[in-house]
Amino acid sequence: MSGTAIILDSSPISSNRRKPESLARLKQAARKLFVERGYDATRPQDIAREAGLGHGTFYLHYPDKRACFLSFVDDARRELDAHVGAHRSPGQTLEQRISATLHAIYDYSDSHPGVLRAAMTDEAVIDAEGVEVRSLLTQWGAEWADMVRQAARDGSACRSFDAGIIGQAIVGALHQTSREAHRTGRSRAALVENLTRFLIRALKPD
Repeated sequence: MSGTAIILDSSPISSNRRKPESLARLKQAARKLFVERGYDATRPQDIAREAGLGHGTFYLHYPDKRACFLSFVDDARRELDAHVGAHRSPGQTLEQRISATLHAIYDYSDSHPGVLRAAMTDEAVIDAEGVEVRSLLTQWGAEWADMVRQAARDGSACRSFDAGIIGQAIVGALHQTSREAHRTGRSRAALVENLTRFLIRALKPD
């Protein structure tokens, strides 16, 4: 083709532009497979194949499957935090904050089926492959503990409680209660109302 110059851009800039795109595709594929198959049944090559990328591309972004899973968990946590924040508003009472938080959790769970269940994989499964990490449930327990501390400071919750223990207890109760409510077909409205009333009474100041 006389007079036509064909330029193949193999510069680092072009390569760098592809990296965010391939990472996004890997994240989307990993999310899909962790939800559908679980942690144990998902392999790095499965994620790369689902993303339409070469196996080696996976390792350009993650050192191993564990790191990829922890990234998925972190993304889910950030999404849920944003969802909860959108349901809360300044000046809410403790009862309103609890109710808003519960509604946000269940709204997110409904709009992102299976994500929270997959993200709450027992930490013993992933800790076996590396340095111990805080599970999603433990992180949520810490956030509930912060809510309890704030409520104690403003006089709407008992000040003699150890907020750290109470926060973890709340998350454990919510996790089990949600599973049982789903199994028995109880409505979300009944679940939120009963849990909110129970927690308000349990946290009542001395």
